Amino acid sequence: MIVVATEDFEVYHGVVTDLRERGVEFTTVEPGDAIPERARVLVASSDDEFELDTDTDIERVEADPEEPRRAVDRALATLRDGGQTIIGVDPGERPGIAVLSGESVVAAFHVPLADAAGVIADEIDEATDPVVRIGDGARLKGAALIDDLDTPVELVDETGTTPYLGTGARGMGDVLAAVNIARRSGDRIRERTVEPTVGELDVIKARSREQSEGNREIDEGLARQVAAGELTIKEALAEHRNR
Repeated sequence: MIVVATEDFEVYHGVVTDLRERGVEFTTVEPGDAIPERARVLVASSDDEFELDTDTDIERVEADPEEPRRAVDRALATLRDGGQTIIGVDPGERPGIAVLSGESVVAAFHVPLADAAGVIADEIDEATDPVVRIGDGARLKGAALIDDLDTPVELVDETGTTPYLGTGARGMGDVLAAVNIARRSGDRIRERTVEPTVGELDVIKARSREQSEGNREIDEGLARQVAAGELTIKEALAEHRNR
């Protein structure tokens, strides 16, 4: 059982709300009261003082009022005997990102590509020996994301990872694919060099026309820089106008 015991109202409210939303069994006690025998994890703020018996198996987790979910994640990982943190990513314009602790999914995100590296960095912060697994599809987007990460990743064959989506599941495909990617092992790499195809460069050029004011199209050199993640289409158009 998880026990929440804190005099910090913001910590209490944030942690209890997150636990209730996840349907996790927990109880609360006042600081200084007896801890229930079934307790495995004690969640408190850094300012709360407790004298835990050194012979007990209770682990204390300190919660930040700004990020109560992180404390809940650590508490749940403890209950699951400290499952390894694995991040699965289905790359694209808005990558699906799944965070697993052992076999359990503890968080999921669907964010713009520009925000993905930051989300992943936050999720592996303080994790012990985390694994980041990225699908090998959307080659250019995946390569750009790998370049933005300051950690080795495993490149995973994502064939068959996107499930069938029934009624009401629209928009969940990328996240569910990320879960399946997280559960597959891949090849450890530090970077991924991808030579864009003619078709991929044509798509980038077409998007430059769509985003320009005067139906301008960037040249192949600028398109290659966009493909490599060195420029955005907006930046490439600005450079094109200045030539």
